[in-house]
Amino acid sequence: MNEIFENLYDMTAFSNIIAEPQFLIMYAIAFVLLYLGIKKQYEPLLLVPIAFGVLLANFPGGDMGVIQADENGMVMVNGVWKNIWEMPLHDIAHELGLMNFIYYMLIKTGFLPPIIFMGVGALTDFGPMLRNIRLSIFGAAAQVGIFTVLLVAILMGFTPKEAASLGIIGGADGPTAIFTTIKLAPHLLGPIAIAAYSYMALVPVIIPLVVKLLCSKKELSINMKEQEKKYPSTTEIKNLRVLKIIFPIVVTTVVALFVPSAVPLIGMLMFGNLVKEIGSNTFRLFDAASNSIMNAATIFLGLSVGATMTTEAFLNWTTIGIVIGGFLAFALSIAGGILFVKAVNLFSKKKINPLIGATGLSAVPMASRVANEIALKYDPKNHVLQYCMASNISGVIGSAVAAGVLISFLA
Repeated sequence: MNEIFENLYDMTAFSNIIAEPQFLIMYAIAFVLLYLGIKKQYEPLLLVPIAFGVLLANFPGGDMGVIQADENGMVMVNGVWKNIWEMPLHDIAHELGLMNFIYYMLIKTGFLPPIIFMGVGALTDFGPMLRNIRLSIFGAAAQVGIFTVLLVAILMGFTPKEAASLGIIGGADGPTAIFTTIKLAPHLLGPIAIAAYSYMALVPVIIPLVVKLLCSKKELSINMKEQEKKYPSTTEIKNLRVLKIIFPIVVTTVVALFVPSAVPLIGMLMFGNLVKEIGSNTFRLFDAASNSIMNAATIFLGLSVGATMTTEAFLNWTTIGIVIGGFLAFALSIAGGILFVKAVNLFSKKKINPLIGATGLSAVPMASRVANEIALKYDPKNHVLQYCMASNISGVIGSAVAAGVLISFLA
């Protein structure tokens, strides 16, 4: 009878969890991410599948975790080293499991992040940025966090490729962070993806914190509409629809000429936006890009990225450094945009609310909504949403270009 109970006990995961209690830490992380996604509604479309992927990967014996290949693509399969890229697809699925199949075929090849960017482009309206084009410069200024943390990370002992993957978290763009890490430091994909999406979800917490530290009540009360009345713009857009169609074509061409490595992200972003702006003739393409294709890509991306978060990959000092460095990059990007607005205001009669600089991140449209809520607390009539969106949308382009620059120099 005792032998039967012992066999039953060994059949469960309890014996493994008791022997290796670090699994409990991973469960706690998964539950916290699920709480943020479900209860707090912070980026639920990605935090929920990522969190569930973490949960699946850390159940002993479930074989749902992603096995990381070395720099040469070699993985251990049943005690034998094999090249993951030379294995037939059915062998990957049969011998390594579903998550490894998704990860190596869809994620590590770099396929899914551009697909998600296509969906983001289809859901993005560049109108606010084009109507307030002068504010788009703050999207570039906010990328300072990426390069600052890159230098700090190198000084801390990270390799240049690892440091670049860490710094890109400051762009506040999950797909960009994943794409960059896949190209430069794939062994860090799990913790970097978790950090990137977690901090994106915490935008409603981080932006107010940085704004409170750097901005005065007088600055936050600057009313952009009143400034427009006092100092009206001399530039008038006569045909916004035509401009919105031309814009993605021009941007793709320019980026392709100067930063070719950014084309997979920028090109797909602009293609998605183009089929949206053309109208009824490409509605079916727009509908597929913004709904079914993007939703499927998001599910696969989230689950498989979460599945890379095994105890071996996550519970180490490198991951702790990534979490700390990611927060620093995020905060510095927000601060960089704010400080640049302050600098511009010193030399300009037409004042700009620093909240516009704080939204130079890629977290669209959450960052703009958060900034607008802050502005309304100081002045119930001060709606800055459309102005923040100009900076916010340009931040998407800026972070993707920054990623392309890093990949060009380091890959």
